[in-house]
Amino acid sequence: MPVDTKNITGSVKFYTSKDGTKVPIKVIHRKDVKLDGSNPVILTGYGGFNSGISVGFVGSYASFINRGGIILEPGIRGGDEYGEAWHEGAMLQNKQNCFDDFIAAAEWAIKEKYTNKNKLAISGGSNGGLLMGAMVTQRPDLFKAVICAVPLLDMVRYHKFLIARYWIPEYGSADNEADFAWLLKYSPYQNIKLGVSVPNMLVTAGAYDSRVDPLHAKKFVAALQNNVGQKNPVMLWIDFNSGHGTGQQTQQIIDNQTMRMTYLMNQLGMQ
Repeated sequence: MPVDTKNITGSVKFYTSKDGTKVPIKVIHRKDVKLDGSNPVILTGYGGFNSGISVGFVGSYASFINRGGIILEPGIRGGDEYGEAWHEGAMLQNKQNCFDDFIAAAEWAIKEKYTNKNKLAISGGSNGGLLMGAMVTQRPDLFKAVICAVPLLDMVRYHKFLIARYWIPEYGSADNEADFAWLLKYSPYQNIKLGVSVPNMLVTAGAYDSRVDPLHAKKFVAALQNNVGQKNPVMLWIDFNSGHGTGQQTQQIIDNQTMRMTYLMNQLGMQ
């Protein structure tokens, strides 16, 4: 069946981040949506490597949106929305800016009555998976559920595995004293807090990932599952037929997207 998008509308709005920076955010929802603070929302982001928000087809989210869901995608720092300066605004020692931008987007969505924290899910992969890890360790109170896909999570040792040494210009290296200080401050694995429960979480990894070693997902989930204060379920899902998410057969793409959306819609009370 063709994807039905006739009742879906999109716009770009702006909100203010922690340091006063104005950040754009894509807002996509059904035309008759009511801003009463009760809508299920998926907030997604990336925030790095000069990769920003852009115009795209809403197809994979259409079913969610047609059921009353809202997609929010902020153009947080680290992307290319305002040139290289915007990218550099979340590189190296500035990485916390993209986390602050994403937190501010969630707070804006609640303040503007798009949703509430019990109807707010977040999703991101790769560098966006690092973003998700930072969200659950910095603001576990703000979200209902999380999908953290093929993530970087141990930023103190990330550069020692696979091709990650090529990302040192973006993140820095803990082999350098100055870099170590800022990496340790935000690295999700090293910032798991004893006695603090993170939101419901699905962490995914590719067994044959040649970019981000699946050890990040495995050790992060293991640490959370063994945290005495963890009350919400944290699950690990490993795809033994793919790597970093690319090169999948069409049926794999469909199955994996179905799995992720089923999880999120279930967590948001839509099933």
